[in-house]
Amino acid sequence: MKNILVTGGSGFIGSNLAFELEKRYPNTNITVMDDFRGSSFKNLLGFKGDVLASNVADQDWLKTFEAKPLDVIFHLASITDTTVLDERKMMYDNVEGFRNILQLACDKKADVIYASSAAVYGTQDTPMKESDAGQPNNIYGFSKWIMDNLARQYKDEIKVVGLRYFNVFGPGEFYKGPAASMIYQLYCQMKQGKRPRVFKFGEQKRDFIYVKDVVQATIQARESKENTVLNIGTGTPTSFNEVIEALNEALGTHLEPDYFDNPYDFYQNFTQADMTHTKKTIGFSNRYSTREGILDYVRQYLLTQDKKNPCCS
Repeated sequence: MKNILVTGGSGFIGSNLAFELEKRYPNTNITVMDDFRGSSFKNLLGFKGDVLASNVADQDWLKTFEAKPLDVIFHLASITDTTVLDERKMMYDNVEGFRNILQLACDKKADVIYASSAAVYGTQDTPMKESDAGQPNNIYGFSKWIMDNLARQYKDEIKVVGLRYFNVFGPGEFYKGPAASMIYQLYCQMKQGKRPRVFKFGEQKRDFIYVKDVVQATIQARESKENTVLNIGTGTPTSFNEVIEALNEALGTHLEPDYFDNPYDFYQNFTQADMTHTKKTIGFSNRYSTREGILDYVRQYLLTQDKKNPCCS
């Protein structure tokens, strides 16, 4: 990997990925591309590569790479806020942006590793296998499903691997605002001495995965010998009550949950990745359990950055 493009590279996962690539491949040319709508330059402080401020769904930026070689594109740029209800905007930015990436990759003979999402599965109460996708609950999940379909059209031209990220948390998510993980939002409440608020009775479960593991899986995905989509989770669901226990442990507090009624009939009560295909294809397994990830996140990052976190002041 001599020449790398990371789209969405100032965002949560993208910035973590950019720094890890820079660390592992110090002689590589890394270009980050982002339009900074849902991120900040502060996530890239210390980055030594190039930064291109553009929306991947536009086409004017493509001329920047006309004379430049590319070996691999990590495509993480998209609208990820599930509260965005403008269906045309969601589809245009996510799908047309991906179409541009795929065409550029074909021109450069570059591999593409792209962010799909567990949102393609919709509501299910069993471990989610890659073959279970196609019934998303919202336009965001639908846009990712169409991206998966589009990727299959390029299977004979370039390597394309999609990653269905489950519930990712960790350093760099602050600028996602309300779309930041529940782990981060609960931390902010508890750091201010408030009881953490969750729906009755905190037994809803999510397959939370620490961003450090997600970055490892994303880099490792290039080792796939086939064009495919892969679940990226831990395979072990964790309840919100267990999350609160881990946060209390990290903070040295004893705050009890504040349970309240769930007003949403479309709410996902359960997510769990079936990791069989992922382990077989690229040999990935998470290093951090959810509890271990929370402890590392809080102690090594959040508690040392309170002055940078207005929500926790």
